[in-house]
Amino acid sequence: MAIDLTAVVVALIGVLGTVITTVLVPYFKSKTTETQRENIYFWAKIAVEAAEKLYRDSGMGAQKKAFVKDFLAEHGIDLDERQIDVVIESAVLQMQKALAD
Repeated sequence: MAIDLTAVVVALIGVLGTVITTVLVPYFKSKTTETQRENIYFWAKIAVEAAEKLYRDSGMGAQKKAFVKDFLAEHGIDLDERQIDVVIESAVLQMQKALAD
C-alpha cells in the first residue's frame, strides 16, 4: 500500500511559510538594513539554487545547507546560525513556490 504524503508536505510548507513570515522575518529585518537584506537574499537565492543542482539525491539536505552556509560566508555574509537558517528557509520556500506555479 502506497502512502501519498503530498498533502502533508504542502501543509508543512504552508505552516513553515507562516512561521517565517510572522516571526522570523521581522526579527531578521530589525537586525539589518534594506540594502544588506537585498544582498543577502540575492546570494542566498543563488546558493540555494546551486545546491539544488549540485546535490540532487534524496537525503542530502545537510550537504545542501552546509554548501549554502559556506557560500554565504565566502561572500562576506556574516550572520548568526538562526539568521542564516531563516534566510535559507526563505530562499527554499520562494524556490518551491516558483516551481509550483
